[in-house]
Amino acid sequence: MDHTFLYDGDCAFCTKAAQFMERRIRTTAEIIPWQWADLDGLGVTRAEAEEAVMWIESNFRESGPDAIAVALRRAQWYWKPFGWVLSLGFVSKLAWPVYRLIARNRHRLPGGTAACSLPQAERDRLQGN
Repeated sequence: MDHTFLYDGDCAFCTKAAQFMERRIRTTAEIIPWQWADLDGLGVTRAEAEEAVMWIESNFRESGPDAIAVALRRAQWYWKPFGWVLSLGFVSKLAWPVYRLIARNRHRLPGGTAACSLPQAERDRLQGN
């Protein structure tokens, strides 16, 4: 694949959102948990992958709501307008605080689990990695 969308595969909320993307949005990207991805091959550090979802192409990458905007723009025609609106400067600036709020509270959202609230290093320790 020429495009990759990374998400946190240890988070049930993130996984449900990625599954929705695969079923309903159907982007041009391989949608994969960052824990299973070749981060070095993608040019992504673990810290970057832990921080936010990421859209990666050969010539650029985006994270957080900006990555979601790219995914929408690379999907079927009826998703593209949502991606373009989310890409607008003032909308993107508003989307980032909302994204961070959701990310901090994803363990409280439908499909979220207690593991969603733990930093990756703590999840690794609990899993014996």
